[in-house]
Amino acid sequence: MTAMADDQARILVVDDTEVNRELLVRRLHREGHATAVAGNGREALDQLSDGTFDLVLLDIMMPEVNGYQVLEQMQADDSLRHLPVILISALDDTESIIKGLELGADDFLPKPFNPHILRARVGASLARKRLHDREQLHARSLERELDIAREIQAGFLPETLPTCAGWNMAAWFQPARRVSGDLYDAFALPGGRLTGVVVADVCDKGVGAALFMALVRSLMRALAARIITAGGETVAQARELVSTVNDYIARTHDRDHMFATMFFGIIDAQTGALIYVNAGHEPPVITGPGGLRAQLQPTGPAVGMLPEMTFAAQSEEIAPGETLLVYTDGVTDAVGADGRRYSEERLLELVAHAPGSAEATVERIRTDLDTDPSAGLFDDITLFVAHRDAREVAPA
Repeated sequence: MTAMADDQARILVVDDTEVNRELLVRRLHREGHATAVAGNGREALDQLSDGTFDLVLLDIMMPEVNGYQVLEQMQADDSLRHLPVILISALDDTESIIKGLELGADDFLPKPFNPHILRARVGASLARKRLHDREQLHARSLERELDIAREIQAGFLPETLPTCAGWNMAAWFQPARRVSGDLYDAFALPGGRLTGVVVADVCDKGVGAALFMALVRSLMRALAARIITAGGETVAQARELVSTVNDYIARTHDRDHMFATMFFGIIDAQTGALIYVNAGHEPPVITGPGGLRAQLQPTGPAVGMLPEMTFAAQSEEIAPGETLLVYTDGVTDAVGADGRRYSEERLLELVAHAPGSAEATVERIRTDLDTDPSAGLFDDITLFVAHRDAREVAPA
């Protein structure tokens, strides 16, 4: 409960001696506090479950349920664990005081009651309670802000992946925290037969990385619509797009010291041609019935490090029955339930002979990865898979 004023609170007085209860209540009222009383531990627990308090003054030796049992039940209840408790005890009852403090009490009040000591102990406990309340309020506010950020970031990811005749695509995105520095995207390019594919991994984690991720995604989408044109020279256009994004980030946001590894590919759905720029990213792979056929090595540095960096564009062909797999290092660095790092070798061995749909490939990796939920993720996990059907599709 938040007190009605900075110096006012609602206090539960628990003592099996009526004289003690009345004495404490009168003195607390003089300090401007509201009170409730309980004659034993059971009554105290009932009141704590039904009402809201800022502080409990708790006698130890009581019938039915004693003070120790009250403390134990309060510590087991998330809603009561942080409610401050001052033990009521005789001055020579040191062992009882120590045991009560070990069970979660915050302070003790010696009998007979000294009004100055009472005021000081109550004031100190309430100050700690109010500080905790402010911290919890701030934490809840941050949680809400992160929830909003997560919802906004989710809106940057494609709701559906492009549908191309003779192709199927699938993705898996698992952030390590509330928001992520990973990115995947796939979108139709002018002309209808080309699809742009982006997978990126920002160099950091948390909110800053998520904001940087949003910047990279927005730049890639907006500039792709301007730079890549139907009938244009695709290799030059892919190189220009990544170079333009790099120069903008490096010049405009150089003080942020942020960069991202990125794979950008242009897939021709009719021919299977793949034009790509690998900006310092984990090498994507092309696999098929014959196993692992190609690894698409970096063709330039990470995006955003320095302006006017050189990015080369390379070409490949995804033949019928072959699969393109693009991933971030969160996959290979993930720790499984067995406590072992997943590794690039294990991933490549798994997909080398995994013909089938994109959805089946993603599900196979997710199952094999088997991350330990209790350990949490060390890094964001992102997979993008594009599979070309084994059966040729006649051009439209």
